[in-house]
Amino acid sequence: MTAHAVSSKVQRRRHGLSALPLAGLVVLLGAALAFVAYVLWPTWPKQPIADDAPAVPVTVAGVLFNIPPAAIREKVQRRPGDQDRIDLVFQWPSLAPPAADDKIAANTPLTAANAAAAAAEPENKRLFVTIAGLGNELPPLERLRTIYPRYAESQASAGPDGLAILPFRSGTPYDGEDLVYFGTNPEQFFALCTRTGRTVPGTCIQERILGGAQIALRFPRDWFGDWHDIANGFDRLMAQLHPQRN
Repeated sequence: MTAHAVSSKVQRRRHGLSALPLAGLVVLLGAALAFVAYVLWPTWPKQPIADDAPAVPVTVAGVLFNIPPAAIREKVQRRPGDQDRIDLVFQWPSLAPPAADDKIAANTPLTAANAAAAAAEPENKRLFVTIAGLGNELPPLERLRTIYPRYAESQASAGPDGLAILPFRSGTPYDGEDLVYFGTNPEQFFALCTRTGRTVPGTCIQERILGGAQIALRFPRDWFGDWHDIANGFDRLMAQLHPQRN
C-alpha cells in the first residue's frame, strides 16, 4: 500500500469521525424543535363545551364559523376546531339557540318528517341547519340551471307572495318534491320542498355556498307566507355564523 493510499484512508476516517458529532447535533436540534412545537401547538379540549359557553370557532371545509354551543345538536360536535360537518338548530325568528330543556331539538334524529313537525309548532318554531363540505356535488345555482330543469314539469303554478311552484315529474330522483322559487328571478330565492301529506307536514331546504362549505337550511313549507322574511332571516343567520372581518 502506498503512502498516498494510507493518507487518503486516514483522511476519510477522520472525516467520518468528525461528521458523527454534527449528525448528533442535528438530531438533538430536531428533537428540541419538535418538543417546542408540541408544547406550543394549540390544542382543543377533548370534553364537549357547556351549552352556555360563548360562541366557539369551528372550521368546516376551510371556512371559519362562530357557533354558539347551545345550537349544536350533537354533543360530539360541541367543540372548537376542524369538523367534517356540524348540525345546528335555532329558534325562529329570533335565531337564538333553543332552550336547554328542548329535548326534541337536541336529541331527536333529524329527518324530513320530524324536522317539519318540530319546527312548525306555533309556540316553538325551529330552523335546522347543517354545515358540511360541498365535495363533488354541484353548487345549488348550478343545479338550478342544469339539473332541476331535466326532471321538472314544464308548467309552474302561482304561489304566495310572487313565488312559483314547479313540481318534479313522477319517477325522477325528485319525485314528490316541488321547486319553489321567486317567479321573476329564480336565482334570487329558491328551495326544494316536499309536499304536505295527510300526517306529514311539507318541509323545504334551501342551500347556500360559502367558500368550500355548503349550508343547508331546513324549514316548514308553511312558512312561505312571506319569502322575503325567510330570505332576510337566513341572511342574518349567515352574518351571525360567519361575521365579516375588516
